Amino acid sequence: MSSIATSIFRTTNPVTLLRRVLAFDAVTSGAMGLMLILGAGLLEPLLAIPKSHLMLAGAILVPFALGVGLAAARAELSRKAIWAIVIINALWVIESFAVLFAGAISPNVLGVAFVVAQAVFVAVLAELQVIGLKLLARG
Repeated sequence: MSSIATSIFRTTNPVTLLRRVLAFDAVTSGAMGLMLILGAGLLEPLLAIPKSHLMLAGAILVPFALGVGLAAARAELSRKAIWAIVIINALWVIESFAVLFAGAISPNVLGVAFVVAQAVFVAVLAELQVIGLKLLARG
């Protein structure tokens, strides 16, 4: 996987980097959203996370993925739109940990690992988006 990710993000052009990161964010968010919606019944006993929470997360991710995909496909990238995506991603990460620490859910070890892993993944995407925006600002 790391060699695939490396080849996807290897570029010196900040516009290309941002488009690739946004497209990757859109695809992975959409896939996760659909998995959570369609697989909530199977995931609930595996992760000890309530089906309603899984479906809600999926229902949030699907339209987010569509928005990110649209932002990536624009003829000219919108810095404001990308910053909004970065902020939403950061809020997702914060909320993921808040749900665990506040005791809103009581997942098992696998469930905790799932929540933490997806939060770290989203944090990495947000950081790549920030890097792309900084490179874009430099020209």
